[in-house]
Amino acid sequence: MNLGTIFSRHARYRPCHTAVVFEDRRLTWREYNQILNRTAHVLLNLGIRKGDKVATVLPNCLELLEVYWAVAKIGAVVVPMSTLLRGPALTTLLKDSDSALLVTNSAYAGLVESIKPDLPALAADRYLLTDGRRTGFQDYQALKAEAGDQDPQGIEVGDQDVFNIMYSSGTTGLPKGIVHTHYVRLMYALTQASAYRMTPESVTLHAGSIVFNGAFVTLMPTVYLGATYILLPLFDVDRFIETVAREKVTHVMMVPSQIIALLHSPQFSFEALRSLETILSLGAPLYREHKEELDRRLPGRFHELYGLTEGFVTILDKNDFKAKMDSVGLPPPLFEMKILDEKGREVAAGEVGEICGRGPILMPGYYKRPDLTREAIVDGFLHSGDMGRVDEDGFLYLVDRKKDLIISGGVNVYPRDIEEIVVRHPSVREAAVFGVPDDKWGETPLAAVVLIQSGAATAGELKTWINERVEAKFQRVSEVVILDDFPRNVAGKTLKRVLREKYWAGRDKKV
Repeated sequence: MNLGTIFSRHARYRPCHTAVVFEDRRLTWREYNQILNRTAHVLLNLGIRKGDKVATVLPNCLELLEVYWAVAKIGAVVVPMSTLLRGPALTTLLKDSDSALLVTNSAYAGLVESIKPDLPALAADRYLLTDGRRTGFQDYQALKAEAGDQDPQGIEVGDQDVFNIMYSSGTTGLPKGIVHTHYVRLMYALTQASAYRMTPESVTLHAGSIVFNGAFVTLMPTVYLGATYILLPLFDVDRFIETVAREKVTHVMMVPSQIIALLHSPQFSFEALRSLETILSLGAPLYREHKEELDRRLPGRFHELYGLTEGFVTILDKNDFKAKMDSVGLPPPLFEMKILDEKGREVAAGEVGEICGRGPILMPGYYKRPDLTREAIVDGFLHSGDMGRVDEDGFLYLVDRKKDLIISGGVNVYPRDIEEIVVRHPSVREAAVFGVPDDKWGETPLAAVVLIQSGAATAGELKTWINERVEAKFQRVSEVVILDDFPRNVAGKTLKRVLREKYWAGRDKKV
């Protein structure tokens, strides 16, 4: 039981059904499987064997997907790297992952060349360029054209073999390579396909980076079912809407910033988006203000997923949305969840504690870090580092990240409670609240905002408006900072850590 067999299966039983669409290329399952086989033989001809690590530094493209699935066919391990990484961070992760081959394109070839001297373990012939010829790189397309298109033979790959290593971060701190086996990814397929009522006739559209683990939430069930996967190079809201309308897309996964952009697009209409059956929000909380508007304009489609790459999720189903709008749902079948206090004791319904869970997508561990694995998984339960509570029906409500908690005058202040207020202001597009040092209170909340339109409100006006509406005095913000946009990771998620650093670096300039 392994991922690689899926493509051969669909090539035989669904040969003419559209498998993948990217830009002007449309491939059937038969054509797609032949291409994946060619890529698998390229890797084998370069000496890549079962268990070897194949790293990628690629934007959204067909070649990135080809590497994912070719690796699965031969039992190698794919290590997708964010294209936002720069020299030292990329070098660190390539070394930590023991990568034996690196696949990139011309946009990142210069970056890769600059770090080659720091990667002596990577052989000179183990650098592939996907879009042309360049000294020091193998020509991927030429090698693929010369390779055979039959399924690789004689390689035993089982469900407990490793498929990928996903790095949770790579810019600061110790790298944490999250290991996923073929079994874990197959369980992604089964649990998510069921949750979103996907079928072999579903059409999935994805516009975020597919090196982001959240992309696998819809990628895996689409592949498993033999449905159609449409990949955009990047998120452009108008192109996104046009693609949904043209291709009759049924399932999309979006991060909150993309949903907000969708709601504010002049191209948004029920007619253009009526084919959608599921709009899945993940990656960060979507505020009630935006949930309500989305459901009003496209009713009966909204799902929300809370989850960790390490292997636990809850899902708010579209049929539970009206009754439990502020929750992030329930653990799917075969998953378990506990809310624990600081001493590891389960708390009662309504009480806040750390969200802990387990299920069939739980990672076997962090790559080469048994110490961090033991910290994260205790008695079989993954400790999330997130704070939450459950109601009397077992639905989970997020409170905040432990690390984002603000302690002001000895009182716990949860930024999300304040953010829910801020985004109700008619001029505010997005908000991020974090703590800043204060001589009197220890910390006070600061609200960074992005406006719908430049000049629509002043910082002073917003501060007054927010502080008139928060429920408690300790939730009052000490300052409002207006920004053109927030710093984001490759998945589009707001980076509060970077916001804090930016705030203090420009403190005298009032960024």
